[in-house]
Amino acid sequence: MNESTNNRPQGKRLVDAPAVFIDIEDHVQQLQSETGWQKNDRNAITVFKSAGTTVVITALHKNAMLDDLDTEGLILVQVLRGSVFFTGDENESRKIAGKQMMAIHPGPKLQVTAEEDSVLLLTVISN
Repeated sequence: MNESTNNRPQGKRLVDAPAVFIDIEDHVQQLQSETGWQKNDRNAITVFKSAGTTVVITALHKNAMLDDLDTEGLILVQVLRGSVFFTGDENESRKIAGKQMMAIHPGPKLQVTAEEDSVLLLTVISN
């Protein structure tokens, strides 16, 4: 179980067990109904966390940037809605749209910028 936070004071939710059911659409609706979505350029919720694996659903407003991706582990970024641009160290850019995915090995510094309101499923796998 996770602990309650300022953004979600209602308390605990299951994030690790032998089997964890994750209703992505319910979590997206929750994210977009919270004050964090109204006041900030993004909102996120951890839906699974176990030794070596974390799964986070992130909602981004248009032009929101993620420049703090933890690249110490393998990162899988699946765009569920919208579209984002990945920009690397050499300023190469790649657009990833809804229902597409990017796998990122540890090391490269990447920046993600939402081209429009977007929802991402981020999976981080560390050793």
